[in-house]
Amino acid sequence: MQKIGRRGLLASAAIVAGSGGAHAQRLPSHEQQLYEAAKREGEVTWYSGQLSAESSEAVGKAFGERYPGLRVNVVRSTSQVAFQRLSQDMRAGVAQCDVFSSTDYSHSALLKRQGRLLQFRPENAAGLLPFVKEAADPDNFFHVFYIGVHLIARHKVQVAEADAPRSWTDLTNSRWREKLAVGHPGYSGAIGAWAVLMRKMYGWDYFKALEKNRPQIGRSSIDPVTVLNAGERSVGVAVPSASALLSMSRGNPLELIYPIDGTVVVPSPSCIQKNAPHPNAAKLFMEYATSAEYFQVTRRTFGESLRADVPPPEGAKPLDQVKVITPTPEDIETGVPEVKESWRDTFGV
Repeated sequence: MQKIGRRGLLASAAIVAGSGGAHAQRLPSHEQQLYEAAKREGEVTWYSGQLSAESSEAVGKAFGERYPGLRVNVVRSTSQVAFQRLSQDMRAGVAQCDVFSSTDYSHSALLKRQGRLLQFRPENAAGLLPFVKEAADPDNFFHVFYIGVHLIARHKVQVAEADAPRSWTDLTNSRWREKLAVGHPGYSGAIGAWAVLMRKMYGWDYFKALEKNRPQIGRSSIDPVTVLNAGERSVGVAVPSASALLSMSRGNPLELIYPIDGTVVVPSPSCIQKNAPHPNAAKLFMEYATSAEYFQVTRRTFGESLRADVPPPEGAKPLDQVKVITPTPEDIETGVPEVKESWRDTFGV
């Protein structure tokens, strides 16, 4: 598929502004039909707990350029906070969210069991990589267009390459006392998934040893990147590759470390709410988010491409060249609530 750059998207939007339906005629027929219905709704509200704020806003802007007359209301937060917001909406009987995206697989699984999701299969999902399609709900209540790739990052000025940690277990070495930064499983679904895997591999004693090094604990998995950029800590734990690569592209002296005991890869679902106030716009957003155009946008902020027709972001290792570890949906659903409680007991936060 031909790549569409930002300049091309802007040019297309300008043409549409003066030519009415010309743009819609260039859409695939299944998108065009949804677009016509979505234009009557005018907007879609996206609770985004996966991408960074910058990436989420870039997606929203590009969506509006591809489908003139539609606006994406981006509500960005950590995944656990996004789910709390959605839960509050449900308790209040308020329908605000159209599309919900979380790094915690159990959120979509729970919503499905509660009968709160709209069944829909985007046609563009046929072009996703096989393992991504397999991670989606077999009954088409949720789909995957984001995977979190979580690893270690070092501040190159503060930590020499020869001295850098090479595994998750290296981080328990006393040499890293007061030098680590990590997110919190009570706020970040990705950190919850990482913690579940570490517990499965090494037991909770791993975290007791990690606590002795007094890591700086933020909320989002992205927070350690900010802390490293400021020079406050020298090693980021379970940081998302996209955020680290984006920081590196802006001149920050960071380097990714793919742990020898496994890079954590977390498939993260998105779903449409059954009571979505803008159901057609939500369906169109899901079509867009599984298309090549979407991954061309997220690739600019170093998001992983989940389609063969869009290359991986610059600076990232192909996942088939590193050892990958992935939690199962069952691991996450049963394990994340448990590690949240154990984390508070061990770290005191």
